[in-house]
Amino acid sequence: MSGDILFLCHRIPYPPDRGDKIRSYHLLKRLTELAPVHVGSFADDDRDMGFAAAMAGDTASQCVLMRNRSKLVAGVAGLINRQPLLVSLFDDPRLHRWVADTLARHPIRAVVAYSAQMAHFVPPLPEHIRFLMDFVDYDSAKYAAYGETGSGPMAWVNRREGRVLFDFERRTAARADVSAFVSEAEASLFRKAAGFGPDRIVAIENGVALDYFGPAAPFDRIDKGEGPLLVFTGQMDYRPNIEAVESFARDALPLVREAYPDARFAIVGRNPSAAVQALAALPGVIVTGGVPDVRGWLAAADVVVAPLRIARGIQNKVLEAMAMARPVVASPQAAEGIDAQHGDHLLVAADASGEAAAIVSLLADRNSAENLGMAARCRMEQRYRWSATLAGLPALLFPDAAEMGSRAA
Repeated sequence: MSGDILFLCHRIPYPPDRGDKIRSYHLLKRLTELAPVHVGSFADDDRDMGFAAAMAGDTASQCVLMRNRSKLVAGVAGLINRQPLLVSLFDDPRLHRWVADTLARHPIRAVVAYSAQMAHFVPPLPEHIRFLMDFVDYDSAKYAAYGETGSGPMAWVNRREGRVLFDFERRTAARADVSAFVSEAEASLFRKAAGFGPDRIVAIENGVALDYFGPAAPFDRIDKGEGPLLVFTGQMDYRPNIEAVESFARDALPLVREAYPDARFAIVGRNPSAAVQALAALPGVIVTGGVPDVRGWLAAADVVVAPLRIARGIQNKVLEAMAMARPVVASPQAAEGIDAQHGDHLLVAADASGEAAAIVSLLADRNSAENLGMAARCRMEQRYRWSATLAGLPALLFPDAAEMGSRAA
C-alpha cells in the first residue's frame, strides 16, 4: 500500500479529553499506523493551539488554525450562502487553500473528514483518492429535535438548521465513497432518511482506553467526603449536558435525598455555563469546573448518572464510567447505541422518578451495585477496545489492498 492520508477534523485531536476529541485522537493514531497522515484542524482557544506541537510528532504535515468566526457572522453568512450554521461557523479560506496545496504536493490516497462541518473542505477528488466521511453523529436530527421541543426564535433557527444540515449531510454522503456513524442505530436512521444502503453507510463504534480508564490504573484519588456521591461528567457548556444536569439536580436529586439526605451530586467538567454554575446553590449540588483527571471523581462515585434527554450516538461518559467499574444509571437516550443490557451491565431509567428509584436501589444494596460495576467493566473489555472498534478502518480506506491481502492469505 502506498500513498498518504489527509485527515480533517473540526477540533485539534489532542489531547483526548472531551467527547469529540476522544474519537478523533484514536482515529488519528490508527491512521498513522497505515500511512503518513496530513492533518488540518481548528483550535478553539490558546490551550488547544498549545497542543499543536505535541500532535506534530504524529503527522507528516499539519495546519492548525484558530477558529475565531463569531456565531453572528457565521449565521449571517449561512443565511446568505444557504449553508448550515454548523458549516458556516467552521468556514475558513486558509484551510481550503491548505487542503488544495496538500492534495497537489503529496501522494494522497485517502481523505478522512471528521464531523459534518469539515466536509465542505473536501474538494471534488479524482477516482484514485478514496473519501471516508465520518459524520460521527446524525447531527441534523439533533437540531430537528431542538426545534420540535423549543419555542420562539431559537426553535425556528434549530428547525431551519435541521433541514439545511440534513440536505448537506445527504449531499456529502452521495459524494463520499463511504460514510460512518458512531453506532449502528445512528447509521440505520440515516440510511432510512437519506436512502443509502449499508454498503455506503456504516457504523464505526467508539471505544474506550481500558488501560487508562480502569479501577486499577494509577491516578490521584479524591476525598469523596461524607454521604453518597453521584457524579456526572462532561463538557459543561454543551447544551445536552446542561439540560441533563439541570433536570437531574432539580427533579431527581431531591427524590434521592428524601431517602439519603446527605447524598450529593457532583457536576464534573470544563466550562460550566452560568446555568450550571447556578445549580451549586441547590442543596447537595457540587460544580467542580475542569479537573486535572476525571478518573478520581469516577472512582469516588457511588453511582454515575447520565440523564441526557437529547443524545446522539455512543456516549463516551457512559463507556468511561463503565470501564471504571462504576454502577451507571442512564437515560434511554444515553444508553442507546451501547451494547449493554439493562439490569446486567447498567440501569436505564426514563425520567426523574425512575432515575431516583434506580439510584436509591443501588445505594441500598452495595453488593448489587458493586456487581453491576464489575459486570460493566467486563462488558467494556469484551466489546469496546479501540483496537477492536477500529479494526475495519483499513479496509474502508484501502479496499483494494484489503482484498489483495485476503487473496494472499
